Amino acid sequence: MKLNTLLFVISYSLFVISSYAQPKHEFRAAWIATVDNIDWPSKKGLSTIQQQGEFIQLIDMLKQTGMNAVVVQIRPCADAFYPSPYEPWSEWLTGQQGLAPNPYYDPLQFMISETHKRSMEFHAWFNPYRAVFNIKTSSIANTHITRLHTEWFLTYGDKKYFDPALPEVRNYVTSIIQDVLKRYDIDAIHFDDYFYPYRIAGKEFPDQQSYILYGKGINKDDWRRSNVDSIILQLSKTIKAIKPYVKFGISPFGVWRNKDKDINGSNTKAGQTNYDDLYADILLWLKNGWIDYVVPQLYWEQGHNLADYNTLIEWWSKHAYGKHVYIGHGIYRANSNKAWKNKSEIPNQLNLLRTYPTIQGSVYFNARSFITNASAWKDSLQHNQYNYQAIIPPMPWIDNIAPPKPQIQIMHQGEYFNISVVQPVNSECIQKAIIYGFNPLDKIPDSQNPKYIYQIINTQPNTAQISIPETIYKQFKLAVSVLDYGNNESELQYVN
Repeated sequence: MKLNTLLFVISYSLFVISSYAQPKHEFRAAWIATVDNIDWPSKKGLSTIQQQGEFIQLIDMLKQTGMNAVVVQIRPCADAFYPSPYEPWSEWLTGQQGLAPNPYYDPLQFMISETHKRSMEFHAWFNPYRAVFNIKTSSIANTHITRLHTEWFLTYGDKKYFDPALPEVRNYVTSIIQDVLKRYDIDAIHFDDYFYPYRIAGKEFPDQQSYILYGKGINKDDWRRSNVDSIILQLSKTIKAIKPYVKFGISPFGVWRNKDKDINGSNTKAGQTNYDDLYADILLWLKNGWIDYVVPQLYWEQGHNLADYNTLIEWWSKHAYGKHVYIGHGIYRANSNKAWKNKSEIPNQLNLLRTYPTIQGSVYFNARSFITNASAWKDSLQHNQYNYQAIIPPMPWIDNIAPPKPQIQIMHQGEYFNISVVQPVNSECIQKAIIYGFNPLDKIPDSQNPKYIYQIINTQPNTAQISIPETIYKQFKLAVSVLDYGNNESELQYVN
């Protein structure tokens, strides 16, 4: 608790010298990739204790850096990082597809619990159509869907993909999402950029047979886009029917269309784009309200000659259609070339996005890059851009009703004041409690300034207890608010 006191005092000092205005509401997350053991686990076949220890270490580091959410890949290749009735255990977990952890545990339940303990959101990341990562080397269980329904799959390059044209494929993928939604307390469903695969030079995606069966005479490109539109709409309806408060987000390739193809496109010259090559019409999904947020992967630097970060961030800021836009930053590119040796690249990108009111945050690829602290970006975020905590922005189209003011009980024990935040009877479930520490001389405390946030804590299940050092209790004017599942904040309840 003495450490908390020290950190609180330091935060006030930092506010004076900080040169960046920090928002109170901002989405801050990192992708945790499990495919090919990119981020977690560090390698195949680790023991249960090692897997759990690595995840705790990783999420503690991300929390310390300033993140308030993680996006965790739980289905990289029609496999599962949880006990699934449909798909086998992932080879990247145990070393062999279909082999359960030993000693047995549920990795997804464990990760959700540890994430929520730290007052962070858990976004479950699925790859919808990739089924076999490498047809020559991947471990494939006898129960894998590619063995049970060979007619659903197409081989392209060294991978197998679900055929997006098949209604039974869309229903199957939807059943996977339904299962996770019903059994786990996740905060969002998240898809990455792999719909139709990225083009391989000189090779056409082998879906001509499906086009003959289902094309109905329309242009093949439009037909492919329609196939992807269909699953996005189907999933959107499914998510909202089961748990209306769970968000649906997509992380597309950073360019929708180039301007030379469409006057509404960005002033870029990307070799492949969402609309023309991946057949993902992101703007349609935003316009129609099928998704709640978009995370364009802007993995280019400021001034890039084909896809300039500055150009693209401005373009996406104008095409939000009232939904949330979080920018995907490529921190993995640190020191990869001359441009990415610039230690100011990521801080400058973040400072720029904060000037656009229609952009609400950032997601970083990849989580392990923060461990190496390349270009000192972890330090920069932790001590500068993210040195104050932030609340995840609410989505008023999902829920715009704030919870009632919390009920609190105070007990003085030794050198601490224990504050219990109690769930009001018959009220909507609360998710987090926020403790503010204001200057007692301020007549009207500014609760919109993040420098006054002392702590954000999870409420498990609906009651939270905060121990406040007596020195803090007497030095600051304390207040408590609560957040519901939509991140709507209640009025303040003053403590002293």
